[in-house]
Amino acid sequence: MSEPFYITTPIYYVNDVPHIGHAYTTVTADALARWHRLAGDPTFFLTGTDEHGLKIQRSAEANGITPLEQADQTSARFKEVWELLNISNDDFIRTTEPRHIGSVQKFMQAIFDNGWIRKGSYSGHYCVPCEAYFNEADLVDGNCPIHGRPVEWFEEDNWFFELSKFEQPLLDWYAANPDCVQPEGKRNEALGIIKQGLEDVSVSRTSISWGVPVPWDEGHVFYVWYDALINYATAVGYGDDPERFAEWWPQVRHLLGKDILRFHCVYWPAMCLAAGIEPPKKLAVHGFLLVGGEKMSKTSLNQIFPADLVSDFGVDGFRYHFLRDNPFGPDGDFSYESMVTRYNADLANNLGNLLSRVATVVEKKCEGVGPAPAVDSPLAAIAAQSLTDTIAGWNNMTPSIALEATWRLVGAANAHLEANEPWKMEPGPAVDAVMGDALEVLRIVAILATPAMPVTCAEIWKRIGLSGSPVDAGVAGAAWGGYPGGRPVVKGDGLFPRMAKPSVG
Repeated sequence: MSEPFYITTPIYYVNDVPHIGHAYTTVTADALARWHRLAGDPTFFLTGTDEHGLKIQRSAEANGITPLEQADQTSARFKEVWELLNISNDDFIRTTEPRHIGSVQKFMQAIFDNGWIRKGSYSGHYCVPCEAYFNEADLVDGNCPIHGRPVEWFEEDNWFFELSKFEQPLLDWYAANPDCVQPEGKRNEALGIIKQGLEDVSVSRTSISWGVPVPWDEGHVFYVWYDALINYATAVGYGDDPERFAEWWPQVRHLLGKDILRFHCVYWPAMCLAAGIEPPKKLAVHGFLLVGGEKMSKTSLNQIFPADLVSDFGVDGFRYHFLRDNPFGPDGDFSYESMVTRYNADLANNLGNLLSRVATVVEKKCEGVGPAPAVDSPLAAIAAQSLTDTIAGWNNMTPSIALEATWRLVGAANAHLEANEPWKMEPGPAVDAVMGDALEVLRIVAILATPAMPVTCAEIWKRIGLSGSPVDAGVAGAAWGGYPGGRPVVKGDGLFPRMAKPSVG
């Protein structure tokens, strides 16, 4: 019996507009969700926006609007871009929604009732863009280590979560769940933070009003990070729908960038333990998507927006590049030139060329009707191995490895055509055998590449004469021998016209 699969992106802060860094995480989550639906697993995919905090309050004031108006505007921008990129999220959560405010209050009240929250005063170096405090030792020339800009000194009475008491429970949890954080280097980083010693952390503010009210102390609002983390529980019914929560929560997987590792891999599991629920099943941490070696930011003017690239590469070309060329884990360095190279190599020359060749030869040598594949085809074993490796790649949350395995089959089919040159053969059984095998490869690839390129794969499916869609076939339908033969094959326009390399200078 298949297990539920619950996948989340971080919720994106509404002082920024969506750039390719946001898109990378969201497209990855989308592809993983599509894969698990394809495999027949009950799947729930969550994304959304993070809308409270001092940064939003100040930004809205500077723009002459209310914080909610700013949140409404930017949240809408994220929804528009996710629609453009064919993101199949099941829910889009906003932290200003009543359902979330109620969930945060119940979650934090549970921690308070369990005795893990105390009153105290706090002073420290605060970075408004990070919405985070830093120790003196963390600062770089007196500036925030993330943003490289001056921090502010804050002092106020707060409520504190007794994180210091969770060092051993967290170490025990990591020991009992050795795969809870991937890749291993990020797991070791989280363990290093815990082993260095944990201090109690402030979870409330009195200096701002733009936040979720603390239910046991009027005048305090929850610090934005704790409000934000709880969104993952809100969306599956925490405090409101116990049955739904019991079904989905044990299977939650969070995707996150390395800059928010401390909050997700240390604070959040401790908060879950304190509230009496299980910590997340898995936290998959990826590096930054760099441009010219630098992290994208408004101040460095190196943000690249998805729509600009979609206009050149198409939606599926965009999706494929970020899934295939950026292994999930280390930093990736984006360049337009490398995107063109990958597009031409894998999509225009390899997959697009295979479909075009097959359709042309079937039209000329097989009267436009696709033959069935041979059971003992030399491509059958390659297809079986490609299927095994593709499944492993997606199940391990490593899309680049999954797609590399699928494209090995595409390459093998092109090599098979080159070796046999069916375009030089006379019509008959020999041509039919080669073309049936190639059509079967296209059928299997249309299934396996669907999480990355859903529109393209549906088009391939249609052109080789199949009814329904690759999603209907599912992963179980990707075994060799499924192409029935006797179906009309349509040539159509090229799927991926070759792109010229940009000129330098």
